[in-house]
Amino acid sequence: AGPVFSAGHDLKEMIGRTLEDEQAIFDTCVEMMQTVQDIPQPVIASVQGAAVAAGCQLAASCDLVVAASNAVFGTPGVKIGLFCSTPMVALSRAIGRKRALQMLLTGETIGAETAADWGLVNLVVAPGDLDAETRALAGKITKASPLTVKIGKQAFYRQIELPQDEAYKAMAETMATNAVTCDAQEGMQAFVEKRAPQWQGK
Repeated sequence: AGPVFSAGHDLKEMIGRTLEDEQAIFDTCVEMMQTVQDIPQPVIASVQGAAVAAGCQLAASCDLVVAASNAVFGTPGVKIGLFCSTPMVALSRAIGRKRALQMLLTGETIGAETAADWGLVNLVVAPGDLDAETRALAGKITKASPLTVKIGKQAFYRQIELPQDEAYKAMAETMATNAVTCDAQEGMQAFVEKRAPQWQGK
């Protein structure tokens, strides 16, 4: 991780642009953020220093976040007349309405510990341990079947916005489909036989 995670858009590139230019900038940003959640692999943000504006959006869009204790998160656009409307989408889904609005309306930053308390960060570590702790978290995930991780990540984002009854119905279908995959059958058999599973990715 570098000294700063991301300070967001380069404001110098946004001055004097047409509406079409500005729309293209934000459309591209939205596409990237959506891709983070659409790809089958879990994406872990390793945050050191500032993650503000679109940088905060990127962290909030990632599946998991490991932050150095010196990290700060914020959506300061309101202070310069440009409300962080697209960062708001990811942020409000990560930490809820009241806390997101506090960050969005004041433009103030929060530290790593507060971000963890609010649900934006999974793990806060010493700056010198950031890379190792991020890799350790990734290593825990890679022990699982890649197919199962893919199914799980896609299912999580599919169900999270559904009403509870619809979510249960959809996830029952997902679990049934998952259960008949080769990897699920191998995993259950390996558990019964008290041995390590051999994943095939199918």
